[in-house]
Amino acid sequence: MTLEQANKLIKRCAEQMNSRYKKVVFDEWAVVSLAHKKSRILHYLGPRNDDFLKNFANDLGVLRAELVKEKRGVGDFEFARNGVGTLFEAFLVLGDGLFLICNKTDNSMDGITKDPRWLDAQVPFVELSDQFRADPLVYTL
Repeated sequence: MTLEQANKLIKRCAEQMNSRYKKVVFDEWAVVSLAHKKSRILHYLGPRNDDFLKNFANDLGVLRAELVKEKRGVGDFEFARNGVGTLFEAFLVLGDGLFLICNKTDNSMDGITKDPRWLDAQVPFVELSDQFRADPLVYTL
């Protein structure tokens, strides 16, 4: 899959999640490359365009250890229950060294999951993970 195709799928997923949740689930969606031990933003949608990369290492928080695990496959994802504020709530493996970072800058996964609509809002996210598992993002610098 190309970056353009991935961005369209991600945008559609965000819209579907928000519709099912009846409010914004994640207000930041970023496709990042961690290839060659260098962080690079390939696409960003959210309120902190300038600060996102600058604070990236800090905002990884507890997800940092999960991101670097080598046994993660395309389509795998992880949520951080306590990622309050700008600390990231989730990631999804899109391809080799490529990740989708999801964040809600004014809430945490713990807060998001307290709403019973979260169960239904997860469906598009899981479907998105299946789409990348079937057709991984390929991006070369």
